[in-house]
Amino acid sequence: MVYQALYRVWRPQQFIDVVGQEHVTKTLQNALLQQKVSHAYLFSGPRGTGKTSAAKILAKAVNCEKAPVTEPCNECAACKGITKGTIPDVIEIDAASNNGVEEIRDIRDKVKYAPSVVKYKVYIIDEVHMLSIGAFNALLKTLEEPPKHVIFILATTEPHKIPLTIISRCQRFDFKRITASSIVKRMKLIVEESNVDCDESALHMIARAAEGGMRDALSLLDQAISFSNNRVTLEDAQTVTGSVSQGFLTQLANAIFERNVAVGLETLEELLYQGKDPSRFIEDFILFYRDMLLFKTAPNLEESMERVLLNNEFRELAELVPVDQIYGIVDLLNKTQAEMRWTNHPRIFLEVAVVKLCQLESPKADSGEIVQLLSRIDKLEQELRELKVNGPTPVTESAPSIQRQAPRSSRKGFQPPVGKINEILKEATKTDLNQIKGSWGVMLGRLMKSHAALLNEAEPVAASSTALIIKFKHEIHCQMAMENNRFTETVASAFHELNGSKLVIVGVPEEQWIPIRENFLNSHQLQEGEKGQEKTEEEPHIVEAKKLFGKEFIEIID
Repeated sequence: MVYQALYRVWRPQQFIDVVGQEHVTKTLQNALLQQKVSHAYLFSGPRGTGKTSAAKILAKAVNCEKAPVTEPCNECAACKGITKGTIPDVIEIDAASNNGVEEIRDIRDKVKYAPSVVKYKVYIIDEVHMLSIGAFNALLKTLEEPPKHVIFILATTEPHKIPLTIISRCQRFDFKRITASSIVKRMKLIVEESNVDCDESALHMIARAAEGGMRDALSLLDQAISFSNNRVTLEDAQTVTGSVSQGFLTQLANAIFERNVAVGLETLEELLYQGKDPSRFIEDFILFYRDMLLFKTAPNLEESMERVLLNNEFRELAELVPVDQIYGIVDLLNKTQAEMRWTNHPRIFLEVAVVKLCQLESPKADSGEIVQLLSRIDKLEQELRELKVNGPTPVTESAPSIQRQAPRSSRKGFQPPVGKINEILKEATKTDLNQIKGSWGVMLGRLMKSHAALLNEAEPVAASSTALIIKFKHEIHCQMAMENNRFTETVASAFHELNGSKLVIVGVPEEQWIPIRENFLNSHQLQEGEKGQEKTEEEPHIVEAKKLFGKEFIEIID
């Protein structure tokens, strides 16, 4: 007798055998029992999740001689005939090879004839999204109002390719991916009934590799049984699925933790030499660190681990690797996995990723630096509180720097040099200001991060050939910048390199800039002939406008 694949032998014959789709089977069973079967159904979902099997079970249930029933009896002539495919009233059509208008017209012409053997004529159209637009249009009217003895069941893996006019005429059921635990439970039943000796760890490996498809899982199980001698082991399952053993993953993870690039690359080379799929390997490695993170943060959720068996080697490594480092490793591996999808040389990306992982900065050093910074911040905050309570520190001979800063700390707020600002405004021009604005972004890029941060919400508002006025949104930022001689010298030096002019930098808070500017404009308008930023040499079109309409009717808005 010709050997049949496991997924054909163990195809579900009742709704209870359809694994992981209880939300679909329960609804169909209730409709069968209440005799509220619809004229058209759409079964959509990933491959190998039971769409066609559920369609055949539904066809048997509606035509069962014991109907109405929630499950077909599989004993009557109708059930046996539909199972064997000898009932002419249950027609299964492959839309991938019968996707033309003529095939659908043939269905439309024959649908009006009553069934010859059973009660309902059932059309099961598989991969219905492969139909052409003309075929869909030919199916529309028949699908909406078929004869009472006809039921349409459409199955597809890509429902987004089906016209909405077809979907709206059907009851839609979305089949979801089957969980790994449900797949393992089903495979346990199959190997027990088939008298096959199989390790449970091998079943878990196959279930994860199936990615939610029962047919894929049974095909891999069939292949593993053929590959093994007398017992399907974890190594057999890894060989069939292309997965990597936990020992290799632990060895590579140890090399990354110890920053040993040579051992890491040698381990990777050995894995690829054994013919392991690079895509499968990087997925296994991501799941390895995912399970490590889960073990460190929630050790009680051992059942949720997808890739790792909790042995001593894994436990010891998990205790050594910090959580912050796991975050960085998973992030880098995820980026590498995305890049590998668009390359013909995945090995190069894997090798580069291993080198990067071995050279990741130790989070312990970062944590130490953070602790030091936090302690310094706490110390500064404590000194600030003492300063507010006790007042400024008395002047002493041993602290000349404090002597210079003490008078400023007793002032209320920042006091900009108004006289100096007015002198700059008298010489300021739009040309100089536009030149500064044009090189402002380049200048920020040349500053240190701490200096550039002070200028995040600042902007140049006036400039001459020798000076620049910068407006700060916050007074505290202005005070910090202007009291830092190194800051002003760095900004002036940057502009000198860009524009060739040595500028004097003057800062002013936004709140104080507005009244200073208004006072300057008011006094400047009273002094005829003076030049400033707001009043420069009149342009020809302004002079011509005054001649035409009169000076008193012209208002110049900058």
